[in-house]
Amino acid sequence: MTTLRPFTCDDMFRFNFVNLDPLTETYGLTFYLQYMAHWPEYFQLTEAPGGEIMGYIMGKAEGHGSNWHGHVTALSVAPDYRRLGLAAKLMSGLEEISEKKQAYFVDLFVRVSNTVAINMYKNLGYIIYRTVLEYYSGSPDEDAYDMRKALTRDVDKLSVIPLTHPVRPEDIE
Repeated sequence: MTTLRPFTCDDMFRFNFVNLDPLTETYGLTFYLQYMAHWPEYFQLTEAPGGEIMGYIMGKAEGHGSNWHGHVTALSVAPDYRRLGLAAKLMSGLEEISEKKQAYFVDLFVRVSNTVAINMYKNLGYIIYRTVLEYYSGSPDEDAYDMRKALTRDVDKLSVIPLTHPVRPEDIE
């Protein structure tokens, strides 16, 4: 049976293999610790019966007024555990937390080349809100889609009216 539980400091020494994917962003230890300290409810993992970490999600709540939202910073599932619905389960948990915090929407950034993830997010009800030019560093830099899903507080779904023009990272609120 798969267990969904909070990410702990001890997990920092056990989750590296989940990040062994060129499309998964990997951060420094202090970045992960900052998320655990500030938004522990948004940092969850799925664990196999033997204790192996199958995947994790890291996020936060941010913004002001009608821009108050949940944000998915990272979502990753180990290759051996993909296509089992774990990513959807983790996303659902983050959306529920965001609903409890009365957020208007949940957003995330995804590489425009990551069609598998884009299609998964679309199947979960996310739309492409805008393109962010050169969001991901690399050679060459890569654009990102800012994808969003309106939550129940956004009755008129104003948060998911797509922008018609791309933006640069420095233009993101």
